Amino acid sequence: MTITQEDELIGLKEIGRIVANAVEAMSTALEPGMTTAELDAIGRKVMEDEGAQPAPELCYGFPGATCISVNEEIAHGIPGDRTIRKGDLVNFDVSAEKDGFFADTGASFAVPPVSKAVLKLCRDGKRAMWAGIRTVATDRPLADIGNAVGDFARKNRYTLVKNLASHGVGRSLHEEPGEIATWPDRSERRRMTEGLVFTIEPFLSMGAEWADDTDDDPWTLFSAPRAPTVQYEHTIVTTRNGPIVVTLPG
Repeated sequence: MTITQEDELIGLKEIGRIVANAVEAMSTALEPGMTTAELDAIGRKVMEDEGAQPAPELCYGFPGATCISVNEEIAHGIPGDRTIRKGDLVNFDVSAEKDGFFADTGASFAVPPVSKAVLKLCRDGKRAMWAGIRTVATDRPLADIGNAVGDFARKNRYTLVKNLASHGVGRSLHEEPGEIATWPDRSERRRMTEGLVFTIEPFLSMGAEWADDTDDDPWTLFSAPRAPTVQYEHTIVTTRNGPIVVTLPG
């Protein structure tokens, strides 16, 4: 989506606020003994109380309102009877639609007690996302995002999952520009245009470089090789003065 008028930005900020509030509510409730289905119900209630529709269900028939991925799962985890335990690394990926606008956000949370390395991974996952966000401005190369995230990962001795990309969003959950790398990609020649709406969502890892599926279900993706991995995501709008982040709680 490319924003051309103020009411479009207002609509995006509204749905962005809703999905951000859902992540915040789920993370506040997160504790050992809960099931991922219970956490999903919390996120669903936040969205539906605000008149929003969970996008994974709406667009793809996903069996849940949110994606909840635990430990070796790094994306598209199906909410169900899995019980949260001490030491788990849990990712919430939340997207929704309201009044024809879509926004997408996500964050990872460690359930204490966890190692100092995992706590640092969570802090650095946010820093990697913001390294990419800070490159956003009209007419800059899209490749700047992946280069900035890649520089951060290399300097801090992390790997990046290279087959889960950022994407355009706004009038649908996934739209052009598609497959925006959050790792260095020499083939990327596109530029950011004024008003362009897309996600930035790097997957920072302590060893994984790919996301693999299995025969268990058609949705869940796992780290390959298996390693602690985090994802942080915002929906942003490109402007001449830099990025506008629309997925903020409030």
